[in-house]
Amino acid sequence: MKTDRQMKELWFKFFEKHGFKRIESASIVPENDPTVLFTTAGMHPLVPYLLGEPHPEGNKIFDVQRCIRTSDIDDVGDDSHLTFFEMLGNWYLGDCPKEEMIALSYEFLTSPEYLGIPLDKLAVTVFAGNDVAPRDDVAANAWIKCGVKKENVFFIKDNWWALGSGVGPCGPDSEMFLDTGKPKCCEECNPSCDCGKYLEVWNDVFMQYKVENAGEKAVKLARPNIDTGMGLERAVVVLNGSKSVYDTGCLKRVIDFIESKSDIKYLETDLAKKSYRIITDHLRSAVFVLGDYRGVVPSNVGQGYILRRFIRRAVNCARNIGFDTNYFEDIVDMYVDEYQDYYSDLKANRQKVKDELKTEVEKFSKALEDGHKEFEKVLNGIEKHKAFASAKGEVVEDIISGKACFRLYDTFGFPFELTKELAKEKGYEVDEEGFKKAFEEHQEKSRTASAGVFKGGLADSSYESAKLHTATHLIMAGLRKMFGSQVMQKGSNITPERLRIDFNLDHKMLPEEIEELEKFVNDAISKNIDVVCQELSLQEAKDSGAVGVFESKYGQVVKVYSIGEVSKEICGGPHAKNTGDLHHLKIVKEESSSSGVRRIKAILN
Repeated sequence: MKTDRQMKELWFKFFEKHGFKRIESASIVPENDPTVLFTTAGMHPLVPYLLGEPHPEGNKIFDVQRCIRTSDIDDVGDDSHLTFFEMLGNWYLGDCPKEEMIALSYEFLTSPEYLGIPLDKLAVTVFAGNDVAPRDDVAANAWIKCGVKKENVFFIKDNWWALGSGVGPCGPDSEMFLDTGKPKCCEECNPSCDCGKYLEVWNDVFMQYKVENAGEKAVKLARPNIDTGMGLERAVVVLNGSKSVYDTGCLKRVIDFIESKSDIKYLETDLAKKSYRIITDHLRSAVFVLGDYRGVVPSNVGQGYILRRFIRRAVNCARNIGFDTNYFEDIVDMYVDEYQDYYSDLKANRQKVKDELKTEVEKFSKALEDGHKEFEKVLNGIEKHKAFASAKGEVVEDIISGKACFRLYDTFGFPFELTKELAKEKGYEVDEEGFKKAFEEHQEKSRTASAGVFKGGLADSSYESAKLHTATHLIMAGLRKMFGSQVMQKGSNITPERLRIDFNLDHKMLPEEIEELEKFVNDAISKNIDVVCQELSLQEAKDSGAVGVFESKYGQVVKVYSIGEVSKEICGGPHAKNTGDLHHLKIVKEESSSSGVRRIKAILN
């Protein structure tokens, strides 16, 4: 029985023994690659080196790379799909000793010191050849020379790696399989079948060709490479003969922990089993995204949106099984304890992961409760309509309208993906096109409304918005100190994720001015200044030196918020209790709003 940790340690031991240099896992958030949100494969961070750039550790390297794929997120909950996984990989850069790599693969797979797969249980596939490139007899002969039975070497036409376009670097690959001992499904049964007789363990890709134009014959690369990849979790499942990735290692321990704290047992219902697995998988992914050294927090765009979706799906699934989300913190500790030896940023960011997760869970829980109630009202309305229509001999389909889906999303903050999941559980479909149309109409209205100066202020009264509101006061204080008392706020819009503030200024801020403003605000934050509110008459407020922006909306008694000697403004609130609660401000954009008016967008980390 092999554990995840044992597999990794064997991998490290083996390749170090054979002269490969271990490299650290890259960030789970790709650098300088706008085409994907997350690192999706072990070779992803190494593309520049595969294309010719010299690697500082030389041409023989190996690693364990953290990865996230979300293309199959709706399949999470079955026996094999995960959003986060680890990929074991090794590379020859600028050289392609195919026979040497196959010999290494054979040793690692069959040696009792490593995986110890019996020779009669090992099957391999090699490229069968086509109009683009010849059959890979070199690989086939290398496997047979190592000791693989000739009848267990299969020529398969699909054993070819290429970019999606089919143009560029490419080459044959050789996949390695464990024969489960099941009988053949047919006379032609081979590892390309889906019958379950053969389970893939590893894949060696020989990037020795390139295709200049689609459909043309491949030509040999001047600088070939070898790229191998073994999906850690699936390999452990295959080698242990387990049924599911959730039956092994840390995932199994988390499942057991959830079961000890839940009202419904793991295998009590199909919905319970899926909910347990989604919580287990999604919280692991959230821990890795929040704990990554490139730092992502929940938001409505990009990686932040996927992170938010992980957390909110986990919250909803916890509700399904009666699992208190306060225990999420314990699961964070389980994952950090398991992986911190391999990913040091997880250890350093343990508390940040807990804090951000708690904030997002609290933010969503109220919306979830209200959304669930409204969802039930929607279903009850459909059922009443069906009963009424049935009495008249009419038929009403089990479909939730796009308009109803959008109302759940817009009014109650209920994610459309969650509406789809709940509808499916209840035997309903959703009008996805109708939702998209309503969403696009909403976006157009929002663009029209924000074309001029926005007047909205806070989007809600959450503490996240309150903190960002306090940050706007610090920004305005900094702007007035830098450019004079004539700088006044011209509008603001604050959501729990970010602030936008408009102010009069006669020029585009220089990078050094933005840096100076950030420093002013963060210095105030670091001093942990209490935010004090006083109720004064309008005249008393003015006499005290408080800044007032929109005097026409004030009554005779006003609230004055003071932040030490830094800021004093007439304002309706709400605000943070102390500047230290803001942690750190980052200005992400400075741009023109209208003639003579600039706009700053900022976030709190």
